[in-house]
Amino acid sequence: MNKTFMFIMALFCIPTTSLRVAAADFDSSEPFVCTVIDVTECIMGGGCKEVTAEEINLPRYLWIDTRKKTIQSKKEADESRISNIDQVKVVDNKLMLQGAEQGREDVQDGFGWTVAVMEDTGYMVMTASGDLVGNIAFGVCTTP
Repeated sequence: MNKTFMFIMALFCIPTTSLRVAAADFDSSEPFVCTVIDVTECIMGGGCKEVTAEEINLPRYLWIDTRKKTIQSKKEADESRISNIDQVKVVDNKLMLQGAEQGREDVQDGFGWTVAVMEDTGYMVMTASGDLVGNIAFGVCTTP
């Protein structure tokens, strides 16, 4: 095989391999961190499009502690946005976390959210919905 083909194949394998290695260490009984990788935003009547986490004000890293029932944007709580987890449940080998956020005062921008983490791989799917808008984020979780 030629070297260019082998190099291209190796490049395609790197992201998948690194995600599998990170996910292999996942343990939902301990605090863990999820990295947001892909985000899609859907607006009623406007369709769906890929966006960055920053465009929808979603932290790139989510520090999750199921015992404290919190999700925060940074490892240290004193400098981060903190969301309370209202429900923690395991369904079909998926850790399901749910909650809702009030949003800003005097603005109707509250939303509900769900985070599903596959316990065997650490892969994550997060959904959030509000007034005629829905967001889907995909990522991977691991214990730090």
